[in-house]
Amino acid sequence: MEIKATLAELRKEKKRKFTQTVDLVMNLKNFDVRKEALNTFVSVPHGSEKKLAAFFTKRSKLISTITEEDFVKYKEMKDIKKLAKKYDAFIAVAPMMGKVATKFGRVFGPMNRMPSPQAGIIPKEDEEMVKMMIDKMNKSIRVKNKEMAIKLPVGKEDMSDDEISENVEAVIKGLEKVLPRGRDNVKEVLIKFTMTKPLKIVEAKK
Repeated sequence: MEIKATLAELRKEKKRKFTQTVDLVMNLKNFDVRKEALNTFVSVPHGSEKKLAAFFTKRSKLISTITEEDFVKYKEMKDIKKLAKKYDAFIAVAPMMGKVATKFGRVFGPMNRMPSPQAGIIPKEDEEMVKMMIDKMNKSIRVKNKEMAIKLPVGKEDMSDDEISENVEAVIKGLEKVLPRGRDNVKEVLIKFTMTKPLKIVEAKK
């Protein structure tokens, strides 16, 4: 089924009281999860706003900021976990990364919240760079799999079918580039809304 036809089917389902996320599920084949597990990012043309925070040396009016003076608020593991759950992702200025890793790494690492060189770390905290990184983060989707399926949020149901389709195609192409055997690792691709069953789609045309 084509992506737009699949979306039309998904939109026939019962409406929910919240805006559902559009998830893409890629089932893999010829893939050794233990040796080849992915830990990277793919980009989409139409981002959705994420709840972001930044580890900076000074307050920023562009983003919720955690400075080194604020570290004392996070003495206990439960406080760090609460912070990690409060935001979708974190960015950091490069000189602070060592301190951030020491203080928050044990919790942030397993929860996929650590700022990354691929998406999340900036050399200095000037306004232009912060704005560019916020935009990049909103268009970046983290890929981290430990099983034979990759499940990623690729949009929201209130986006247009064109926007969702373009995101789906971009993610499929992005994943094919990072999979060790490209399309030969792809068994099938499905999309779903938060509360619906997944429906199979055809792979995006190259």
